[in-house]
Amino acid sequence: MPNLEHPAYPAATLLHLESLVPCRESQVSLLLSIFGERHQFSFPSIFIYGHTSSGKTYVMQTLLNTLQLPHVFVNCMEYFTSRLLLEEILIQLQSCSSETEQTSHVPCDSFNDFVRLFKQAVASQELQDQTFYIVLDRAEQLREMEANILPAFLRLQELTDRNVTVVLLSEIVWELFRPNTGCFEPFTLYFPDYSIGHLQKILSQNHPPEYSADFYAAYINILLGVFYMVCRDLKELQHLAVLNFSKYCEPVVRGEANERDTRKLWKNVEPHLKKAMQTVYLREISSSQWERLQKEEGEPGQLKGLSAHTHVELPYYSKFLLIAAYLASYNPVRTDKRFFLKHHGKIRKTNFMKKHEKTSNHLLGPKPFPLDRLLAILYSIVDKRVAPTANIFSQITSLVTLQLLSIVGHNDQLDGPRYKCTVSLDFIRAVAR
Repeated sequence: MPNLEHPAYPAATLLHLESLVPCRESQVSLLLSIFGERHQFSFPSIFIYGHTSSGKTYVMQTLLNTLQLPHVFVNCMEYFTSRLLLEEILIQLQSCSSETEQTSHVPCDSFNDFVRLFKQAVASQELQDQTFYIVLDRAEQLREMEANILPAFLRLQELTDRNVTVVLLSEIVWELFRPNTGCFEPFTLYFPDYSIGHLQKILSQNHPPEYSADFYAAYINILLGVFYMVCRDLKELQHLAVLNFSKYCEPVVRGEANERDTRKLWKNVEPHLKKAMQTVYLREISSSQWERLQKEEGEPGQLKGLSAHTHVELPYYSKFLLIAAYLASYNPVRTDKRFFLKHHGKIRKTNFMKKHEKTSNHLLGPKPFPLDRLLAILYSIVDKRVAPTANIFSQITSLVTLQLLSIVGHNDQLDGPRYKCTVSLDFIRAVAR
């Protein structure tokens, strides 16, 4: 029995729509009940929110296209000013009406002009007889525009006296949108994250025709078992599934195992999934480069230098600052004179014999250090003289912003800020090379 039912649309269309939006039937059913029939006035504005890759954009596009409802779809990230946004809506609106002649570009400087031009554009009989939908994706960008844009979109049905519904899609909650002066409250709809069962069902639908559905479902189950705790992004998981499926199938292609020999298939794909775990979300290499890397012989767990840490690009003095910060974090203060002073005099061995009795500083973690010690080490490890200019201090701030350094304590301390180096030894070795 189909989950989607509506008297205004044929059952076959709704059944097709249900197959296109798996695991989002309840949200689509609620939207259909809000939309009503084509000629009925819908709710003036709808606010749909949820985390990234929860299906908001896809469900709205699929719903409007499958039911052939007149609409415009605009990404506010691309049209980042009010003028660009309003003009793009009018341009798409002209193409929706077959009776409206394609005219030259009409400038729209204010929302008053938009209301006037919008009423002219929907004057055709085709658009007057049904609800027109304006979908604004990445709607959080509206908060960066003029203060009247968001409240006006929420009341567009009232301002134009036309059958129009504005749908806002965002990743943040409505409470962060609401102006201090108040505005018309939209109907809010939440898209929850996909559960592991939902991801299993959605990813299993894309199985290659040359393999059985059960075989591909077993592969997806293994993939989710590895990546689900660190990655819930559907798009990223789809990308990982496509990249690593060929390695999963290798024993079957070579005739060394059948499709039910899950243990042998897992042992073959396990090292490649560990490689992919190190670059999840990073997109350091293209798919063709990744496939080439998989074919190379070598230690399975190593990426052969391919990592965001070893490929980080920093300014010249920022690299020396980071090295100095690492030395300051992991070397005791009493060793600075011995390591960084050329004429330090005679050092008694007894001062350094206790190091074998203590735990390694790398196991104890980084220690905080003051700014003057960082600069003193910097001056000693750089070959040429470095002046303490504003450029040097701004690069320290940039390293904190990049989370390569962290500030310990409060900025208002009388003895100045104290820092701690947060990078690993492998990272600093790569920078030092």
